[in-house]
Amino acid sequence: MVYPQGPVFVLRNDQDTAFGGVDSKSGVGAPGHMAPLDSRTSGETYAAPAREDVQPVSLAEAASLGEGLKAAREASMRTLDQLADVTRVRTDYLKALEDQNWGALPSRPFTLGYVRAYARALGLDEEIAAERFKRECPDLTDKLQAPVGSELEDVKKGSPVIVAVIGLVIAGVVAWNVTQRIATAKRAEATDVASTPSTWTQGQPLSVVPISSPLPAPPDQTVPAPYITPGLDPEAQAASLAADVAALPPGPAIAAGSAFNPRGAVYGAPPSASSVILQARKAANIVVRNQDGSVVYLARQLAEGEAWRAPRDAAMVVDVSDPLAFAVYLNGEYHGSLEAKLTPVSRLNSQAAQSAAASARAAAAAAPPPAPVATAQVPRAAVVLTPGPAPANAG
Repeated sequence: MVYPQGPVFVLRNDQDTAFGGVDSKSGVGAPGHMAPLDSRTSGETYAAPAREDVQPVSLAEAASLGEGLKAAREASMRTLDQLADVTRVRTDYLKALEDQNWGALPSRPFTLGYVRAYARALGLDEEIAAERFKRECPDLTDKLQAPVGSELEDVKKGSPVIVAVIGLVIAGVVAWNVTQRIATAKRAEATDVASTPSTWTQGQPLSVVPISSPLPAPPDQTVPAPYITPGLDPEAQAASLAADVAALPPGPAIAAGSAFNPRGAVYGAPPSASSVILQARKAANIVVRNQDGSVVYLARQLAEGEAWRAPRDAAMVVDVSDPLAFAVYLNGEYHGSLEAKLTPVSRLNSQAAQSAAASARAAAAAAPPPAPVATAQVPRAAVVLTPGPAPANAG
């Protein structure tokens, strides 16, 4: 049997007393300083008031767990909100415990913890409260149990019959499959030789079989004869085939007289000091040096579209890896490809000068003759002689 707890006050430094309590030194009750239950600090103690007019509460003698909790709370003169702060349990859950509204509570393990916390806050026995809760709110979730009684005995009695039936079915299926395989299997039968060659005699070796020479290849494996156009000379056709097989100049075909079109970097002399341009049709190597090779002016691989301008009046030699890979432009016009791997720059400049002179002559010849200058014909003025007056003194 536990006496209910009243409002709790704090005794600090053994000087303050709780309401209705006794001072530890003087033995006289004095008002103290009230503090919440969850704000305990070191050196603080709690005291409950001694009230003779309040009867002690016992959960074992209460009509129900809810009534016992409610009676203890009312005897302690605390509200549900105050106990909710102490127990850290929601107020509606504490109200459900007092009203024994089990449906409003959470799962059983949480509810059991709430009962213990509520009883501990009211100064009641936790174990008695937990046992009372288990009796008044039994666990309705029954565990699965093994079958017992007459049903289990019936299953045990019928098990051998069921196993025997299943075994007979399996044996019948296997026997039927084996019988079908034996019935449909082909039996090997011995065959007699219809006629035995006269040369086969027992105990004598077979005669030697002669092997002939290899046969020619079948017609579909031979190489077809080349087609010759009727009326065409075979030698001319062979030359045409050889020309088709010969390597064509790299890069796209360029019409004679086409203007230079730079498609990449241009190295060498500036445009005003050059009349010869070498443009790469494909990636190729170019080396520009002096006559004896002691000085190298350019040595690189030109990509497709890149070019090099040759300076005028320069004693240089152009050494390329593939002459057909370089297009020659003289005075900005296309004039074919390089003729050799080693080409003096002076020869290219001479060709450029000759080409410029020929172009000038052709332009002069194609120009129309100058029109004759028209002279204006001035008519002569007619002179009319009129006789004048005779002199006075003729003699």
